[in-house]
Amino acid sequence: MAIHLAVAMRVIATGMTSVIRYVFTLTSTLITKRAACWSLLIMALTGLSASSFAVFAADIASSHFAANSNSNSNSNSNSGSSDAIKSDVSHIQAPISKTIVTTIQQTWQLNLLKEALRRSDSGYQVQQMSTQMNQKRKVEEALAGTVDVFWSMTSKELEETVLPVRIPLFKGLLGNRLLIIRKADETRFAKVKTMADFRQLKAGQNRYWPDATILEANGLPVVTSYQYTNLYPMLEGGRFDYLALGAQEIGEELASHPDPALKVDSHILLQYRSPAYFFVSPKRPELAVAILAGLESMVSDGSFDEMFNRELKIEQLYREAKFEQRVIIRLDTPDLSPLTPIERTELWLDLFSMQGAT
Repeated sequence: MAIHLAVAMRVIATGMTSVIRYVFTLTSTLITKRAACWSLLIMALTGLSASSFAVFAADIASSHFAANSNSNSNSNSNSGSSDAIKSDVSHIQAPISKTIVTTIQQTWQLNLLKEALRRSDSGYQVQQMSTQMNQKRKVEEALAGTVDVFWSMTSKELEETVLPVRIPLFKGLLGNRLLIIRKADETRFAKVKTMADFRQLKAGQNRYWPDATILEANGLPVVTSYQYTNLYPMLEGGRFDYLALGAQEIGEELASHPDPALKVDSHILLQYRSPAYFFVSPKRPELAVAILAGLESMVSDGSFDEMFNRELKIEQLYREAKFEQRVIIRLDTPDLSPLTPIERTELWLDLFSMQGAT
């Protein structure tokens, strides 16, 4: 926290040049991920585009490391220190790859990523991986640098491991969950009025998803599987009572796992804060800066909402889901980062202020 405050004070009290020089000092003395966070902070405070920031930062980095090199050459430091500085200079001045590798498939998220990169004027080309990966594997590949960017519902652990770009991709819709249930249990679910009633039902969840931890933290019984596709036969077989999925995805998901014994419940809305972000490999901090710049540009001019409403068919979803007619079961998200931009109302749908049925 002290370092965060120190950086913020530098932005306010000194020129931007000295702040960016400080960022590159961090790059040479701390981990790349932390330096990337300062870069994102500077972008947000100064309004620089990613491309402008990159050009300006490159100039500052060059002069910064040149100054350090001259200082060291005039001192009695050993050759090991000099070699370390040369290594840093080589790293900073190396050309940045314009090809990024992602696990994101042809979805709203991929279209949004491409548009954000186009807005940042960065010249990036997106290359999709065909390999299917679970959450754990995506993180491992991002840490190794094999995957540059993926999307996920967030968690504190995830934000501390890879670089989050804190613009919620679904405007909070992912945390408004509808339930896939057995048709035979429809009457049973229609009787739920309170949290105490809901706790009598057992959830099914993917063990790698943050949702499992959220449900457990709220005292809800949960049965997990390490394979998402296993959950459907487990539900039909009575291993648990419902599978909760984001309102924007549940219809398509059920259609892709057709089962005449299952249906989407029409009575309950399970609600909790669970923003989904783009997550970037710590080896590509400049990519995180570019994505953030592009997304902020889209939010600012309204094109984010326009694209979101069109691609996810939000008006139709509201009509069909009938959110306001459902009993709302609200859960806490104890693992939610304090950096979650909840106060930025333009980033969220108004679902969290609904009263719902009583």
